[in-house]
Amino acid sequence: MRITKDNIIRAKIDQDWHAILAVLHSCFAYMDARINPPSSLHELTPKDIQRHAKDEILLLVFDAAQSPIACTFLTDKPDCLYLGKLAVHPKHRGKGIAQALIDKSTEHAKSLGHSKLRLQTRIELTENHAIFAHFGFIKTATGIHAGFSQPTEITMEKQI
Repeated sequence: MRITKDNIIRAKIDQDWHAILAVLHSCFAYMDARINPPSSLHELTPKDIQRHAKDEILLLVFDAAQSPIACTFLTDKPDCLYLGKLAVHPKHRGKGIAQALIDKSTEHAKSLGHSKLRLQTRIELTENHAIFAHFGFIKTATGIHAGFSQPTEITMEKQI
């Protein structure tokens, strides 16, 4: 089954926060040996995710067994809607889920009066840069984490 934006729901107060965190860990595990500094994901707890879902928009995709398989956190910024931790479980990639999450995020951005989406990805993850470029994002800036002298991340934006 191909996933569309209609298969995406906004997190509710009674979600399985542990399962969502497990999906994030499975999606981001490949980065551990490649990025520096380490991902902030390692500091997240289920309670943190619950708090983010309350303060932000957490979009979720579930499989037939109602287990979470993908998500993204949306943050309303003054000039854009920010996509954080866009994640699709490795077993479910290639089914249009990332595109569906971006499409649903675009709807939210427009409803909030924004004309662009923004995200950040680590400088080392060139395959992610290519994937996001495929979805219409362009590189707009580089950033440096505290304590580093070279760029550690890039910012990408998509006009909607």
